[in-house]
Amino acid sequence: MREYVWLECTESGSRNYRTQKETKGTERLELKKYCPKLRRHTSHKESRKK
Repeated sequence: MREYVWLECTESGSRNYRTQKETKGTERLELKKYCPKLRRHTSHKESRKK
């Protein structure tokens, strides 16, 4: 089963991207993505929408 997760910037704290992820036996995502608030590429970690 897949679910939607948000990718949150580790520096600014804004949620910029939403992606699908496999739920069984996977770790938390961490990707380098562009942050429009900071206008540069930063590390984004998975956060579930609350």
